[in-house]
Amino acid sequence: MRDPHTDPYSDRIPLGYLITFRAYGTWLHGDGRGSIDRFHNQYGAPDIPRNERWRRYNERMMKLEPVKLNRIRRVAIYNAINETCELRKWRLHAANVRTNHVHVVVSTPRHPEIVLRALKANATRKMRQIGCWASTQTPWAQKGSKRWLWTDNQLQAAIAYVVDGQGIPL
Repeated sequence: MRDPHTDPYSDRIPLGYLITFRAYGTWLHGDGRGSIDRFHNQYGAPDIPRNERWRRYNERMMKLEPVKLNRIRRVAIYNAINETCELRKWRLHAANVRTNHVHVVVSTPRHPEIVLRALKANATRKMRQIGCWASTQTPWAQKGSKRWLWTDNQLQAAIAYVVDGQGIPL
């Protein structure tokens, strides 16, 4: 949450947000790709480095197998994102549902934590509704990334990243 006493942007609404959330168990702390936690979540801070022992510990603590987003799940998630944005009158600029994560660029005056929770909840609901997620557990990793987009250049770069920067279309 932004501090209105120290943050010069606290009274402004950004042009949009880049929201990213991962499927459960697909990118654990300690993984060689690096990761972020509450202690490594500042602009310019380095990612958590590879730590095989920590990764194995996190793997042992998992309650489910890693969740893969197959074609049926990806379609359900994409439809849920569209429905959520339409219902709440949020402007959806771009969405890309991959096999292990989801990127969304959206404009709304709502706080990005509310956006993240709504997208994850409605994606889960939609997958359960069509029968491709039966577990009572969430298919999502805890939390997610919420990048504030203040300028048109940032917004356009986020849209390009989501649309063109994710590899081959699935």
